[in-house]
Amino acid sequence: MSLPRRFRLSPLLLATVSPLLLTAAARAQTGDADAPSTATLPTVTIDASADASAGGLSKPYAGGQVARGGRVGFLGTRDDLETPFSMTSYTSKLIQDRQARSVGDVLLNDPGVRVARGFGNFQESYFIRGFVLGSDDVAYNGLYGLLPRQYVSAELFERVEVLRGANAFLNGATPGNGGIGGAINLLPKRAPADDLNRVTLGASSGGLGHGAIDLSRRFGPDGRAGVRLNAVRREGGTGVDNENVDLGMVSVGLDWRDTDLRLSADIGHQEYALTGGRPNVTLAASATRVPDAPDSRRNYAQPWSYSRERDTFGTVRGEYDLAPKLTAWAAFGLRETHEANSLANLTVSNANTGAATTYRADNRRDDSVKSGEAGLRGSLQTGSIGHELVAAASMYSLQAKNAYAWSNFASPLATSLYHPVVLDEPAATYLVGGRLDSPLTTRRDRLTSIAVSDTLSMFDDSVRLTLGARKQSIDTRTYSYNTGAQQTHYDKSRVTPAAGLVIRLRPALSLYANYIEALVQGDTAGSNAVNAGETFAPYVSRQKEIGVKYDAGRIGGTLALFATSKPSGYLDPVTRYYGVEGKDRHRGIELTVHGEAMPGLRLLGGLTVLDAEQQQTAGGSNDGNKVIGVPGIQGSVGAEWDVPWLAGLALDARLIATGHSYANAANTLRAPGWSRLDIGARYLTEIGGKLVTWRARVDNVANRDYWSSVGGYPGNGYLVQGAPRTFSATATVDF
Repeated sequence: MSLPRRFRLSPLLLATVSPLLLTAAARAQTGDADAPSTATLPTVTIDASADASAGGLSKPYAGGQVARGGRVGFLGTRDDLETPFSMTSYTSKLIQDRQARSVGDVLLNDPGVRVARGFGNFQESYFIRGFVLGSDDVAYNGLYGLLPRQYVSAELFERVEVLRGANAFLNGATPGNGGIGGAINLLPKRAPADDLNRVTLGASSGGLGHGAIDLSRRFGPDGRAGVRLNAVRREGGTGVDNENVDLGMVSVGLDWRDTDLRLSADIGHQEYALTGGRPNVTLAASATRVPDAPDSRRNYAQPWSYSRERDTFGTVRGEYDLAPKLTAWAAFGLRETHEANSLANLTVSNANTGAATTYRADNRRDDSVKSGEAGLRGSLQTGSIGHELVAAASMYSLQAKNAYAWSNFASPLATSLYHPVVLDEPAATYLVGGRLDSPLTTRRDRLTSIAVSDTLSMFDDSVRLTLGARKQSIDTRTYSYNTGAQQTHYDKSRVTPAAGLVIRLRPALSLYANYIEALVQGDTAGSNAVNAGETFAPYVSRQKEIGVKYDAGRIGGTLALFATSKPSGYLDPVTRYYGVEGKDRHRGIELTVHGEAMPGLRLLGGLTVLDAEQQQTAGGSNDGNKVIGVPGIQGSVGAEWDVPWLAGLALDARLIATGHSYANAANTLRAPGWSRLDIGARYLTEIGGKLVTWRARVDNVANRDYWSSVGGYPGNGYLVQGAPRTFSATATVDF
């Protein structure tokens, strides 16, 4: 595919950002059109702001790896010590220094998150507090559903924000029924005050080549208008045998600000192809144990398997000060996706020999997404009590076109986990739904909500109480793959309240507590139930949490204790009635630490202890068992050290450890825990008057063979193998 086609801008993108471009260009040149040309413009301080807000991005914490706060849903950007929720915002500095390629690579640094994979595909998913969050539920600058589904290049982002815990009140219900254990928000890059000219070249194990550019400028009076361009090209093999990646991405971030008006926009296009990707491994009913992970370089994929995705997306956001203490904002975004896969996942029947079967599963998906929000934010004083008032409305709509074609899975092809067999590509004609070359609309989703909040501050702002609620409506329609006729219609709504309390005991110490809920679409009873077709109200997961936050200026952290209950539906084996009778309960303790232990020594990491228990199951058969894929303990700790006897040199090490988990609800299939050591080095120097940063690292130093995740889709215990020892090196030039 030629470079011009790879990075061309579609009419969708141009239509999305043209109004902003015209407005920004005109006002940057002339200021206020109604003012005389000789008027003196007030000075505006420019600070990179991903969300077009007056406050801009939260400032980096000591060491620069995380920020002092982050976006707390529709409440806006808040300082961590003033927030009754646990959150971490990872910076672009950490992303660059750890040579992260995807969101999952960044979240390896988070002790409460484990990266998994979607069901039957290569979509990144994330376990947060033991609950799965799919990539469909990751927000882009506060809006759901705008980013590529399978893989998101890390070069797009200024920040990766993780908010732990239920968050329907803060963000609304997620499109993919996630959000129970936490939320992830990705903030795009903006032009800083100084011009940026940056080129990066690199390579890693398997012959994977990498090139990226990062350019920015500010224009107009006081540099009010900014433009930032990012582009990346990644192509070649990986550390896994015969697995190949082809990625191209380009994005443009625009912003403009006046004393009372702030605008921003982002346009992006990404094309990603994975050929011969090592597949998920499912255990057949005959498997009596989890097989040992094979050699970490071995690839049991079929050479004809692939996953391809092409995404075009854009957003606009604006904020206007109606009065000194009253601000209105609005945001809107679009995404168009074209996705095609030919998959050959493995089903292992004998864990000792690795005997397995596979079949061909082709699918095609085209998505059209619209996402938006609008709101008012203001403050006032009533006696000795301050109020921060917020009201917001949000919407999300999806039109999905799908088709599939499978080979004969009733007579699958024989292969092996330990001795893979290269098979001829079978015909995908056994089970067909729709046309792969022209899929019909099979799903329409529409999520709408309104939310209100009041944060009361008392006793010289040492006590802050947040109260609020969100009314969420979920409307989903499904259609026949072959005829396009409507098959089901789900339309339910629910109000989710929330309360959060922060008590500032000392400037460096806060206690907090919250009650908040998560909301996901309720089930519809299947045809095998006596109440077939009955639809249930949205499921409400309830979370209670208390914690303490500490900030000594150079070192900080959070200790949280939480309990979350998650309802679920099941078919009663005796009455054959499908009802919402099931429940899982997740309890845990989280510890996160960040900052500088001493000058030149930066720390990042923590520990999470989880007790995820099935409490109410069909017939009580699995009551008391652990939830699939959730380890009892996990953690990560990273240290970076500036070598004192060689200026510009820094060394880093990161240890990631995860306890054992189970691959089935009966807890008879136990996947062993694992640990991994990563090391890296960075050297900053000057060559020919240009700043050059050399980076090198080795991930999985000991070349451990391990199952990195179990599951990633509720109720399924498929295995995903961890990557082998991987060497990577880059050189970045600023000029």
